[in-house]
Amino acid sequence: MIRLIRALTLALCVLSLSFAADAANPIKLGVMAGAEEEIAEVAVKVAARDGLKVELVTFQDYALPNAALEAGDLDANAFQHQPYLDAQIAAHGYHIVAIGLTTVQPIGLYSRKIKSVAELKNGARIAIPNDPSNGGRALNLLATQGLLSIKPGRGLTPNITDIAANPRHFDIVELDAAQLPRALPDVDVAVINTNYAVDAGLSPAHDALAQEPIVGNPYGNFVATRTKDRARPDLLRLVKAFQSPEVRTLLETRFKGAILPAWTE
Repeated sequence: MIRLIRALTLALCVLSLSFAADAANPIKLGVMAGAEEEIAEVAVKVAARDGLKVELVTFQDYALPNAALEAGDLDANAFQHQPYLDAQIAAHGYHIVAIGLTTVQPIGLYSRKIKSVAELKNGARIAIPNDPSNGGRALNLLATQGLLSIKPGRGLTPNITDIAANPRHFDIVELDAAQLPRALPDVDVAVINTNYAVDAGLSPAHDALAQEPIVGNPYGNFVATRTKDRARPDLLRLVKAFQSPEVRTLLETRFKGAILPAWTE
């Protein structure tokens, strides 16, 4: 009995030290600078009320947060959707999984030169993101607008070589996603991710010539972590902070339909 009591006491001490270590070491969360950072800041405040300390690490380049997470420099990140993560895993072998939805940001078609898709001329220059998932997302949007067609069976991730027909001879230009707003004066239209559009002063509700559908959108963003950490209680509590009424209110009042909740009540 004495041995059992000693063992239980030791286990409780180890558990207590573990909790103390968690409190002393903040969760390092990677996010994209700008609109996504603003959303994360609200989630961080909600998490603080739940006893979590979260340190935001901001990035300008989509390629970096997963590399940092895989390397152990982050505990989690919140910036991507499943098709993007799938492409990153295929390319780099990352051991990363989604643990809870955050927001959905319908991608849009923007222009400084025309006011509607109908005004596009034959041979127009169309810029799209150059990463596999968002590039495919852009091509699918162009296809839904009748501007080109995609080979059957390509799903969410077609690429330039999967264009089945381009009868109006559009010049499809692939650029880094972050550069697309600055490229608008040099192209006729560009497909731009919502976070970069908002950061550039564009309003998806008023400036987008076309957008992805909201209902059934497969590009919901999420909190992601390393596979081995997928059940960490503190990270699951962080997910709840992102899915809080406070974050929903921010999306409704600040972003007014440009960025929407991806989770259900």
